[in-house]
Amino acid sequence: MPRILVVDDQQHVRAGLILALRANGFEAVGAEDANSGLRAFQESQFDLALVDVYMPGVDGVSLMKTLREQSPGLPIIAMSGVLLNESQRTALEFLPKVPGLSDIVCLRKPFRPPELVKAIEVAFALTAHADE
Repeated sequence: MPRILVVDDQQHVRAGLILALRANGFEAVGAEDANSGLRAFQESQFDLALVDVYMPGVDGVSLMKTLREQSPGLPIIAMSGVLLNESQRTALEFLPKVPGLSDIVCLRKPFRPPELVKAIEVAFALTAHADE
């Protein structure tokens, strides 16, 4: 059973993600911010990280970079629903241009469990191809 680290500062979002993941056969561990997410990652083994981009304190992009430094092949899914300025664009459109994060999967909030499961499949597939 794949083990997923869920890092989101909104408790209700984090809880909903954990429930959806467990209902779909994954083991999920939640963290309320980047620092606690990093601690959990360092103390345990995870197969994938699901990280909110915008969080107070250390942001999700910094966390994703740190996770990749510590585990270069880790599949990562970035999620955000925050619109930039008055556009319909989110930071997710720019994340693949960040060095070291070109192969992350981006998921725009709000999303449904089938979209989450598909994103996980894509993230695992990208990592599998990178190892070949």
